[in-house]
Amino acid sequence: MITLETNYSKKIGLPGYSSHQFSVSLKTELTDVSQVQQESTRLYGLLQQSVDNSIQQVGFLPGNNGNGNGNGSKPGNGHQAPSPETDRWNCSVNQQELIIKLTDEHKLDKNQVDQLAIDRFGVGVKKLNKLQASGLIDELLVQTGQSKPRSQRFQKAGGAR
Repeated sequence: MITLETNYSKKIGLPGYSSHQFSVSLKTELTDVSQVQQESTRLYGLLQQSVDNSIQQVGFLPGNNGNGNGNGSKPGNGHQAPSPETDRWNCSVNQQELIIKLTDEHKLDKNQVDQLAIDRFGVGVKKLNKLQASGLIDELLVQTGQSKPRSQRFQKAGGAR
């Protein structure tokens, strides 16, 4: 017996630095190794269709009821107090506030910022650890013209010492 295990997963960014992910796994047994390619192709299509159909159901979004990032108001910083379940960030509070500040002040698309985090670090903005958040902040500072890219920061002008 040959055991064929397949998995298909998809993660999409949503408004308000939110994202959701859906994954389906399937295990099957084959009697002949010559069936692997055909069965793999069939299962991939089946799993992809299943995940794609299911992930279209967005469900709860943190911003829909006033608990989203930067959509509410709070005296002092213009942001609503984070809800423990929906707005928990892994980075420091200062990093969180700076990411939100850069996004708001420069009118950056939150979905694009979240996608940038996913592209660079494999997780959405809220899931970034402190080191990853620092990298994202550096990238946002460069994008908004507030800093040079790291590769240019320490170069001396004209070769002078």
